[in-house]
Amino acid sequence: MVIRNKLLIIGLLASFGVACTTTSEQQPEDTGQQDATTDTRDTAQDQSAIESNPFDDPANPLSKRVVYFAFDSYSIRPEDRDIIIAHAEYLSANSGEKVVLEGHTDERGTREYNIALGERRAIAVKQLMTLQGVSSSQIDVVSFGEERPIAIGHDESAWSQNRRVEILYPSH
Repeated sequence: MVIRNKLLIIGLLASFGVACTTTSEQQPEDTGQQDATTDTRDTAQDQSAIESNPFDDPANPLSKRVVYFAFDSYSIRPEDRDIIIAHAEYLSANSGEKVVLEGHTDERGTREYNIALGERRAIAVKQLMTLQGVSSSQIDVVSFGEERPIAIGHDESAWSQNRRVEILYPSH
């Protein structure tokens, strides 16, 4: 009985050693080069991710989520209408989606005036979206006035970046 157990243990240990050797022999050698099929699959996966998420595709207007305004104005510029319309079409087609329109201003003017101006800017974007068929219940408007500048500075270069409405999707 003891001999039989010893033989069984020796047999198990031997098979374990063979199994370990076989496993390590089957692994490919690292040559420092990537497999071409892996590269192709990665590229295809990256492309399908862009196609499935239009917000990440720089060629898609949905990837643009900031609308800029002239000084002391809440009129939508002609070059920004296509961005707003693209988002409106997306929201119309996806009635379960919601969007938050954040209105911002530059630092000039009183705090109260800038909060009101930021709100008028966001409402202007909302109005264009609702004219395109978006339900107003899908759109929330908030104004931060001058409180959240994106560019720090006291010149037109900074101010022009801060006069904006950001189109934000809580689900993305």
